[in-house]
Amino acid sequence: MWVILNISIYLSFNFFMTASVLGSKTCQLQGHFRLNEMYHDGDVILGGLFEVDFLTVFPDLDFKKEPESPYCEQFDMESFQQAQTMAFAIDEINKNPNLLPNITLGYHLYDNCVMLGMAFRAAISMASGTEEFFYNINCTGPPPVIGIVGDSSSTVSIAISSILGLFRVPIVSHYATCSCLSDRKKYPSFFRTIPSDAFQVRAMVQILKYFRWTWVGLIYSDDDYGVHAAQSFQQEMQLFGGCVAFSEILPHDNNLEDIKHITKMIEASTARVIVVFSTPSFLIPLIDELVLQNMTDRQWIASEAWATSFVHHSPRLLPFLKGTLGIAIRRGEIEGLHEFLLRLQPRNDARNNMIRIFWEIMFGCNFETGGKKNGGDQVINICTGQEDLSATNTPYTEVSELRASYNVYKAVYALAHALNDLMQCEEGRGPFSVNSCADITNLKPWQLVHYLQNVNFTTDFGDHVSFDKNGDALAIYDVLNWQPSSDGSIRVQTVGVVNEEVATGMVLTLDEDALYWNFESKKPPISVCSESCPPGTRLATIKGLPVCCFDCLPCGDGEISNITGAVECTVCPDEFWSNLYKDQCVPKEVEFLSYEDPLGISLTTASLLGTCFCVLVMFVFAVHRNTPIVRANNSELSFLLLLSLKMCFLCALLFIGQPQLWTCQLRHAVFGISFVLCISSILVKTMVVIAVFKSSRPESKGAVKWFGAVQQRCTVLVLTAIQVVICAVWLSTASPAPHKNNQYIRSKIVYECAIGSVAGFSMLLAYIGLLAAVSFLLAFLARNLPDNFNEAKFITFSMLIFCAVWIAFVPAYVSSPGKYAVAVEIFAILASSFGLLLAIFAPKCYIILLHPERNTKKAIMGKEAQNK
Repeated sequence: MWVILNISIYLSFNFFMTASVLGSKTCQLQGHFRLNEMYHDGDVILGGLFEVDFLTVFPDLDFKKEPESPYCEQFDMESFQQAQTMAFAIDEINKNPNLLPNITLGYHLYDNCVMLGMAFRAAISMASGTEEFFYNINCTGPPPVIGIVGDSSSTVSIAISSILGLFRVPIVSHYATCSCLSDRKKYPSFFRTIPSDAFQVRAMVQILKYFRWTWVGLIYSDDDYGVHAAQSFQQEMQLFGGCVAFSEILPHDNNLEDIKHITKMIEASTARVIVVFSTPSFLIPLIDELVLQNMTDRQWIASEAWATSFVHHSPRLLPFLKGTLGIAIRRGEIEGLHEFLLRLQPRNDARNNMIRIFWEIMFGCNFETGGKKNGGDQVINICTGQEDLSATNTPYTEVSELRASYNVYKAVYALAHALNDLMQCEEGRGPFSVNSCADITNLKPWQLVHYLQNVNFTTDFGDHVSFDKNGDALAIYDVLNWQPSSDGSIRVQTVGVVNEEVATGMVLTLDEDALYWNFESKKPPISVCSESCPPGTRLATIKGLPVCCFDCLPCGDGEISNITGAVECTVCPDEFWSNLYKDQCVPKEVEFLSYEDPLGISLTTASLLGTCFCVLVMFVFAVHRNTPIVRANNSELSFLLLLSLKMCFLCALLFIGQPQLWTCQLRHAVFGISFVLCISSILVKTMVVIAVFKSSRPESKGAVKWFGAVQQRCTVLVLTAIQVVICAVWLSTASPAPHKNNQYIRSKIVYECAIGSVAGFSMLLAYIGLLAAVSFLLAFLARNLPDNFNEAKFITFSMLIFCAVWIAFVPAYVSSPGKYAVAVEIFAILASSFGLLLAIFAPKCYIILLHPERNTKKAIMGKEAQNK
């Protein structure tokens, strides 16, 4: 870069030193460069730089006289077409009444001869002008050119932009792709209508992303183009989430051993897609080796440098390269260009010598030496200027694949639109100091740069043209597909477009039906290190391997992945759970003890059976209500006890079924009151038994009067009322309510009754436990009463069963999940109820029904009388 800059500064200094001041107000040009050029006058002049000749011839230096200027040879028809496209665009703009009205554009085009020195001479000539005398030393008026289209070379563009950028002369290149030119600090006035190399890489990655090719091989040439493109490609692949299976460099010297090594890497790799950044010359030895190895099962992705190259289109390479995908700069159509090219006529003007050179080469004639022999016997015809261009068939007249020429066309229109916007400025509302506008009669290049930065238009072909903050045009590439032609060679077919939109970024559009695939399936290949994880799984990277190589692990319970290739599983919401395949969240199963459940049916049957037993016992006692065994110890308490037991059996039904507010409020209240009524009846019954048998002794004859029927009823009523108060306070302050609990079992929602207040529920149970403990204690103390009818023993046994059941209930309830906790509570209710029913009433029913002879007062009191 420093070498280029030094050369540029030297040439600039040397050129400007050739002018001398002849007077106080006049400058004279001391010499001219020998350059091929085209010129057309106008109010405003646009400059152009094109590679029309491929060779620069330098004169011999004998250091005895001033050397002659170098000149150019090897005329290129395609590049001359690009220069003529600029002339056509300017002619088209001048005829357009809506674009730059009252302004006529002119042009001054030069041939750079693919030589930096020649390009620099041309750029300096455009910037300073070529007039013999210059009278206006105040530098007023428009510059010789207000903008330059070109150069096609990145190296030349860097050089001339480094110098002309100091004066903010706008330069719009149609073919310079180096990403370094996007540096606005170094090149503040450089623009281009071709995407930079950075965009090329991103466009190729878009193709890989479209076909989901995440495992690819990379081959690149050992030059600046290949190395920088490969570096950018690997960075973009990381951002995309893809991986490079292998990376190989094409050698400079075409070393056969290196070529064979690359071939072995391609064959050994599992990657089926190979991306190549290279010029055709580097790639030829590798393709030849692949032909020898007969390697056909690979998908090639071609960079812009070789995607349109005709070198690889021979029939010999068809089996190996057909189906190749590549990108190329946008092909455009320019209506009227072909006719314009054919209308070209040579002029006898030194400033249009490029046309004369073209004419002589095209028709093999000469304007000055016609009729003379050239070397041998061949006679050179004289050029008349009336030769017919329509009869020729050269790249100059080929307009079906306009790519570089289309970029020239867009560059000219970009400058024209910028100038048109400048002309539309309203004084007082301009973008410059004090809201001023530019003066077309004294136009400064930097003023045009401002409008060029903001240019925005659409071509007749439908392509949008604008520049980003770095002067780069929105990237647009054609996607090419190499397909077999009828003559056995390869033809290049455009099958899509890659656009870069401001809002959405890179957008790839493909016509999949037009694609040709070089595989038996006629479908795009699969090129992945690991198959994408199906829904219901997530990927897990393998240590030591690229991120594209992974295992698929199933999602955990309660997690899902409903997309292919999920990185993480998603946790289902609280009321949802993963299905069997872990790819969808489904509502959790709501669990409660229902009447349809086998366990619910069993407990319901037991509850109703216990109720029936109570009713049956009540019926037996009612039928035999006048017998001594029923009347003994207050038959009223016996019926009250049976009624409370029946309520205990029935309250179990409130625990079965879907919890509702009223069932949640009633179940524990009814349970608590029923058991208190039951146990208080037993307690009073025990106290009566003790009192009756104690009253048989002379010293305790008055004890029985304290346990009359009224006192018994009142005692039961008061003891039960206390439980009623506890329940009322509990329900009024923190009432139980239905609650969906997903903490017990994560996969299910346990629909239960939340107790509301732990203190209230604890007091209810504690009160029942207190009464049961007192009853058990009193019954235990009365165990030595007469054996013929010692009801205290049965009460002791019933209380023992009751306490054992409820003591065992606590750990069983705590350790039971979901509906089984409710089942344990119901079982405790039924077990304790059956225990009380059987222990207290089974002996009496046994005597009443099976041994009626023992159901007499004498039999009951017999043992006591005998003792007396």
